[in-house]
Amino acid sequence: MSSETSGTTRSRQARQQRIADFVIDHGTAALSELAELTGVSHMTVHRDIDDLVRRGVLRKFRGGVSALPSTVFESNAEYRLGAHVEAKAAIARRAATLVEPGMSIMLDDSTTALALAKLLPEHAPLTVATNYLRTVDVLKDVDDIRLICIGGDYSRTHDSFLGMPCLEMVERITVDAAFVSTSAMNASMTFHQEPEVVLVKRAMLASAETKLLLMDSSKMPRPALHRLAPVADYDRLIVDSGVEQSLVKELQERIMVDVAPL
Repeated sequence: MSSETSGTTRSRQARQQRIADFVIDHGTAALSELAELTGVSHMTVHRDIDDLVRRGVLRKFRGGVSALPSTVFESNAEYRLGAHVEAKAAIARRAATLVEPGMSIMLDDSTTALALAKLLPEHAPLTVATNYLRTVDVLKDVDDIRLICIGGDYSRTHDSFLGMPCLEMVERITVDAAFVSTSAMNASMTFHQEPEVVLVKRAMLASAETKLLLMDSSKMPRPALHRLAPVADYDRLIVDSGVEQSLVKELQERIMVDVAPL
């Protein structure tokens, strides 16, 4: 059907995100399930799946698709950019109210911090340090923002810089606030599935006077392979309103929690 195949880029991305989320939540899915889920033809679903396979989010098997291990898809830059966009935008809006002109801040390579970066020109003048190339692209032409680009070993998966050179540069910087996110948390601990990312995030937190954690509701409560830092080590947590109220109350026993409305 022509309306299916000639849809806007935004609607195609939203449909593919829905497919990816469904498969990730269920582990596997049949083609017929995905066609019913999205309301498009089998042929259109085939094309969507092929695109998600190419991007490293899903893998095909005879009769259906399955999710790649979390260490693959959760670190994939393209996947993260399209995931839970509204929740991240809500969190970013709340985080931006904590930024004052003249501050120095550090942003990690999370897409939630990227959403915040897009709002920072309204709060200039600022000094912003980041290891994320997409954040650099957002801020590089803003006259009133002094941009510090944290280099190191370039990771295509994350579209950012990691490794020992990155760690050493972060350790030489002291900022007023660090805004970071990570892939998973529960009421007491934050986690990430990749050890080199854990090291960089820990260094960023150590470099900041105030440590702010930005987490959308899809990331909690659940663990990942490596412990990053206890929740109590952060000064403030900003979440979206999709988080279960019981978990919010449990978190409030350890940290100041802001709930950003969607």
